[in-house]
Amino acid sequence: MQPRSPFSVTPWVLRLLVANALVYLLTITVFTGRWFFEWFAFSPSLIVQQPWTAVTYVFLHGSFFHLAFNMLWLFFFGRDVEDWMGGTAFARYYLLCGLGGAAASFAFLPIAPVNMVVGASGAVFGVALAFAVRWPDAKMFIFPLPVPIKVKWLVVGFVSLDLLAGLGRASDGIAHFAHLGGFLAGLGYLRFGNALPSRTAVTVHREPVRVLAHPTAQAAEEEEEVPAQAPPARPPSPYDEVDRVLDKISATGLESLSPKERKLLDEMSERLRKR
Repeated sequence: MQPRSPFSVTPWVLRLLVANALVYLLTITVFTGRWFFEWFAFSPSLIVQQPWTAVTYVFLHGSFFHLAFNMLWLFFFGRDVEDWMGGTAFARYYLLCGLGGAAASFAFLPIAPVNMVVGASGAVFGVALAFAVRWPDAKMFIFPLPVPIKVKWLVVGFVSLDLLAGLGRASDGIAHFAHLGGFLAGLGYLRFGNALPSRTAVTVHREPVRVLAHPTAQAAEEEEEVPAQAPPARPPSPYDEVDRVLDKISATGLESLSPKERKLLDEMSERLRKR
């Protein structure tokens, strides 16, 4: 994980923070009537009549503390996840987790009846899951606990609480299955996302042309024409792979890197910092 300023914000995290804050401000100043929530909050029983609410509900919040909790999670977890995934993939992942929250609320409607679902919790919990998958042993202080907790156990704890509360039909006004839906959608994306045909095709077509480590037949013939006194080729260096990855970023952008290439950059950066 790259060190960052405590207040630095990545592009898509900043856009989402501003969008959520702006919508909340509008709901308490301009669109104060219940009609606004009736049109844009997600109601599982009205999904056929109002399909757009499966997306718009993510930007609505019922209270300032609801908004603050979700945005703090997005701020702390989302920046590193966006750096890891790339901006476009991060935005797609966030939207997918939000849709997963709506889908779960609809699927479990007989178990946990709910009239209206609002909030970015499903999407944000999916982002927290991605952080835990990438950096499972990163530690966080959670008030009022006096010792830090590894992120993987924090995520497991929230999933367990939501599952118990959802199955127990807790009447606390929280859409627990929306949270679980965000987790499940995020888990599916992280597990099977690289196998999707569309993503594979994009990766293949954006792969820049590079000189292969093993010479082709034509290259071998050219090598035979080199005078015998030519100096031997320089032995391969671990920095050659880093140079190739940097060239790839320059040619096609950070989003074109594979997880293995991103890991290589992380390891090399860590090695240089230790020096």
